[in-house]
Amino acid sequence: MRKRRETVSATTVRRTLEVVRRILNLAARKWREDDGTPWLSTAPPLLSMPTGPARKPYPLSWEEQTRLFAQLPQHLARMALFKVNTGLREQEVVNLRWAWEQRVPELGVTVFLIPARFGGRRRNSGVKNREDRLVVLNQTAVAVIEACRGEHPEFVFCYRDKPVKFMNNSAWQQARKAVGLTQVRVHDLKHTFGRRLRAAGVPLETRKVLLGHKSGDITTHYSAPELAELIEAANRVAATRVGTLLRVTA
Repeated sequence: MRKRRETVSATTVRRTLEVVRRILNLAARKWREDDGTPWLSTAPPLLSMPTGPARKPYPLSWEEQTRLFAQLPQHLARMALFKVNTGLREQEVVNLRWAWEQRVPELGVTVFLIPARFGGRRRNSGVKNREDRLVVLNQTAVAVIEACRGEHPEFVFCYRDKPVKFMNNSAWQQARKAVGLTQVRVHDLKHTFGRRLRAAGVPLETRKVLLGHKSGDITTHYSAPELAELIEAANRVAATRVGTLLRVTA
């Protein structure tokens, strides 16, 4: 475990140890042999959780984004481009389904409404704050969606006719190494979206909605004018760069 601490953040180590602790507790208190004896006959050992600062977010510059995305395979570049223009979390991207797309006739656009709980590729998959997640699409995100349409009957993002399980895979790690950005995590694409919204002067409450942050006064049921305002805000970070970025992912 000491070696793992040297290569990943303290938060990642804590999550790993929490899984180990859960297994030990089940083995001592719940899981039984055929004769009724527990798998672990002694009390589970106490595990010391490591302390340390969380890894700081690393929002990408436009130049860094272009270099990184150019190294990704097309299917992963599409996902990354969608993520950096919507602020979705990794599991929300890989589990995105066509059934969640909803038409807004008054605006001639579509949005996605991700249910709070969904059958994802990880245990207990769902929206982090346990609320339905509204996803509005700026012009870059719309272009990505249209490029993916028709490739899979259920999932938006796929590779060789199969849905993608993870974005943080060997292709992602090799790409960031190739451009000297090994500190960039998949989750930093969400931070990048948030930073660009703030730089574009998007108000805090609007940023909360676009980033899917939990707030007691925010609902996923919006009028057409409210949705139009959200789309306009999301487009502030995509208006002049959509053509270049889509060429990169191609």
